Amino acid sequence: MGEHVGQPGGPGRPGRRALLLGGAAAALGVGALASRETVERWWWRYSGDEVERAEGEVDHPGAEWVPASAANYRRANRPRDYAIDRVVIHMPEATYPITLRVFQDPSHGAAAHYVVRSSDGHVAQLARELDVAFHAGNRSFNERSVGIEHEGWADDPSYLTDVMYESSARLVAGICARYGIPVDREHIVGHNEVPEVVRICPGPHWDWDRYIPLVRRAAGQPGQ
Repeated sequence: MGEHVGQPGGPGRPGRRALLLGGAAAALGVGALASRETVERWWWRYSGDEVERAEGEVDHPGAEWVPASAANYRRANRPRDYAIDRVVIHMPEATYPITLRVFQDPSHGAAAHYVVRSSDGHVAQLARELDVAFHAGNRSFNERSVGIEHEGWADDPSYLTDVMYESSARLVAGICARYGIPVDREHIVGHNEVPEVVRICPGPHWDWDRYIPLVRRAAGQPGQ
């Protein structure tokens, strides 16, 4: 389970927020750094708050809304604030109910957008995709990605059921379709592949050679 650390920024084109903040600071001239910090405070206050939200609304059809503590994510307005171009695959080293309970604990300081149950592939959504969940342990990746936890332990392949792989593949295919994310290993990554993060999840038993084709089939891209 990730922590909210790391530095802002990252590869790719600058988001709308970066362009606005950079322009505002440049226009102010002397004292631009302090002014930029002021503008950033304004941005965090108003950006996500202006989005209308319906209680219990989910982004993935069929997902159950199980909200994380508001301390474990940041309200935003993605992809307006930040382009979403990655999906991060996690394994929490815990059961499904304990994972949900931990992400509802404000002292934990982290949460993923989704948790997938091993026994039947049931999907819980804990944060809206437009918000920045603290899951990757890297601020840039938090801002650019959607995080998905899969019930189980990295050293126990018994949790990697067919139904969980298939449910997760449908979930990721939908995310990729919504944001134009390529279905490949550059854009669908394990938590262990996030820069500046030391993690083993989703672990050595996660079958990428099986998973990516499942996502492609769910996305209507067979044979790629």
